[in-house]
Amino acid sequence: MAKESLPPMGFQLLVGFDVTERGEGFSRCELEVEEKHLNPHRVVHGGVVYTLADTGMGAAVYSVLEPHESCATIELKVVYIAPVRAGRLVCESRVLHRGRRVIVLESEVRNGDRLAAKALGTFAVFEDSSNGGGNGR
Repeated sequence: MAKESLPPMGFQLLVGFDVTERGEGFSRCELEVEEKHLNPHRVVHGGVVYTLADTGMGAAVYSVLEPHESCATIELKVVYIAPVRAGRLVCESRVLHRGRRVIVLESEVRNGDRLAAKALGTFAVFEDSSNGGGNGR
């Protein structure tokens, strides 16, 4: 049985995106580009794209975790391919490998039909101490 994701909160609400789909080892996040997402060069700030990939990967990881497990980002690399000035960003994330303690994922961020960024990430899997298991490490 997969672990349930938490509802939108905190940073996700601040940035203003939604996790619109979640399946076994997969998620989709979407964001409508607004003025607040742009950098001084009038393109979407790289941190917005990174946030979509990180959260999308986290949602995909949660879909393959057991109820007693939790996760944390170990590493995430983003390659920015094309600038985005307007429209909708869609980030699709997929689990590539689920090990006992590490999960490897990839994300694609698109602006319409155009590939804006690719990301590769690794997440740690550990006992969820908030559910009474593990020692918090």
